[in-house]
Amino acid sequence: MGPDILPARQASYPVRQGNAVVPLVDGGPAYRRICRAVEAARCSVWVTVAFIDRDIRLPGGDGSFFDLLDRAAARGLDVRALFWREPLLAPLASDPVWRHFEGNDADRAFLEQRRARFAARWDHLPRTYCHHQKSWVIDAGEDGEVAFVGGINIQDSSMVEPGHPSVPHGNVHDAYVEIKGPAATDVHHNFVQRWNEASERDVVSGCWPDASACGDLVFPSRLSEPPADVPVQIQRTIRRGAYTDATPAVGENSFPIGDGEKSALEQYLRAIEGARSTIYIEDLTLASPQIFEALVAAMDRGVKVVYLVARTYAAARRNRDRADFLTALSRVTGHRNFTLVGIAALRDDGSYEDIFAHAKVCLVDDEWATIGSTNIANRSFHGDTELNASFWHPQTVRSLRRDLLSEHLGRDTGNLDDRAAFQLYRETAQSNSALRREGKPFDGLAWAIDPASYP
Repeated sequence: MGPDILPARQASYPVRQGNAVVPLVDGGPAYRRICRAVEAARCSVWVTVAFIDRDIRLPGGDGSFFDLLDRAAARGLDVRALFWREPLLAPLASDPVWRHFEGNDADRAFLEQRRARFAARWDHLPRTYCHHQKSWVIDAGEDGEVAFVGGINIQDSSMVEPGHPSVPHGNVHDAYVEIKGPAATDVHHNFVQRWNEASERDVVSGCWPDASACGDLVFPSRLSEPPADVPVQIQRTIRRGAYTDATPAVGENSFPIGDGEKSALEQYLRAIEGARSTIYIEDLTLASPQIFEALVAAMDRGVKVVYLVARTYAAARRNRDRADFLTALSRVTGHRNFTLVGIAALRDDGSYEDIFAHAKVCLVDDEWATIGSTNIANRSFHGDTELNASFWHPQTVRSLRRDLLSEHLGRDTGNLDDRAAFQLYRETAQSNSALRREGKPFDGLAWAIDPASYP
């Protein structure tokens, strides 16, 4: 682990040594791997879900999400799902972006009709904050335990291939990371903590099939064996008062979880403060003035920043947090070290389709990276429930950078250092922006956005 980028200190989980880490770019590859892991599971399958289309067909011919869980339960495995409950989203359920499985009468009738065999609990947060974690834990506590942490929603628009070929249901760019080793045990601990204190566990409609089948879980007592050499820290946002059970992570002191946790924010700040060369971010939006101030300070000391956003994210000017950001953004319009980009693809009819950048990814100095569910937004850092995995491993980070830039630029940057690679990114995106204005094809997907016109 390099000396410049320090881990979060106020965290439930320490940096764990000895992990194997595989970043998974875009929903098609990620969910094929997750489905294979579920089908190979020997003891248990646990999953946390935010947004989901219940009828989605998973990649690789695995049927629906519910088919996948029921097949595992039919093999005698302990299969559990934590769903987010937010009744105020019900009027928006026809919009695929906002679909979730809140456990209402229709959802329970759906489970009854298919005779669903897995166990489920529902979880709610006040003031429409979101249980936003998207994690899987396979064979928790057993040899071969594996976890997946990321931001991919279980929706048609997210189950796309790298390069983002044309599909009929929207097109989302996203990421997951697969973890084997001691850090997977911390994802296991997170699931137990959430499951045992799920807000609706004592409500009749808050469990499936009923409370008797959804008993509490035991926290892990030993770490998974280390299969490789990657240092990983699991980081979170946990709202104050969400949990009261401060059972510590394996080998650690108890963390005062009743006060909440903001280790995801702390890690972002420490990574940006430690940057010496480059910062590359993929995120839905830019809605944290605190992070923005840290980025400005990094750029002023010579760090190159490339920031990929969702160009089509709506209603930004009606949100006070994003309005604050837009004011700050005006300060870096034209900054020589700042590049704001979107991704888009030219389709056969000559139109450009903007790709929805939903990933939550950050790379610093080709040495450190994080992948998870946490948006760079005040609500993600303070109100929503989030989960990220950060890793310090130059070989893995460079490989991830190469994969992402190969998709976005149509160029292999494996022979370039990080600074040269992101200078190429900036130049290609600026060239593509001019070509897009002229209605001409461009290289790869990335195109530069004028910060003054965002969003």
